[in-house]
Amino acid sequence: MILKKLRKEKKYSQMELASMLGVSRSTVAMWESGASRPDAALLMKIAEIFGTTVDVVLGRAEPTSEKTSSSKGSVRIPVYGETAAGIPILAIENYDSDDPDDWEDISAEMARGGEYIALRIRGDSMEPRMKTGDVVIVRLQPDVETGDTAVVRVGGDEATCKKIKKTRDGIMLISTNPSYEPMLFSNKEISTLPVSIIGKVVELRAKF
Repeated sequence: MILKKLRKEKKYSQMELASMLGVSRSTVAMWESGASRPDAALLMKIAEIFGTTVDVVLGRAEPTSEKTSSSKGSVRIPVYGETAAGIPILAIENYDSDDPDDWEDISAEMARGGEYIALRIRGDSMEPRMKTGDVVIVRLQPDVETGDTAVVRVGGDEATCKKIKKTRDGIMLISTNPSYEPMLFSNKEISTLPVSIIGKVVELRAKF
């Protein structure tokens, strides 16, 4: 992350940035030292504060080229790896930005509507609609509505793609493949595991 560099350029103190983000100064210090990192929702907020992208905050793109156009009217976004349509697996952390297969194009109009990433589906729990090798375009956002399909972080850096159903007692992650039982998480589990929404799936790109 280049958080410290961005903060210094804006002449914010750690305390000032912490106040804007609703966290402690020590949390900001840990992020800057690499001891920990913000979750997806906080990364989005940090990018908004500094007028840049999540990729820039994470040091995965140059500040002068926040979003690279691959062709007229389109914007390239990285494929951050695989997300499970089934058992949660490691995702989001690693991708090879030099590999053309690790980029997808979205329209410039779509890009103006938020911060987007792409993830490759692995597993069969979202069949027949989503299959292994398909790519989902995800708009980063910390919350979605019941009935939306979302990428959800479950316990640290694992992510799964599921339909969402919210209840008074917690959240249900639902597969479209009837062979899989819904994953139920109580409000307590949402806080302690934790369970957090990375973003909403807005487009599916099937691979043949």
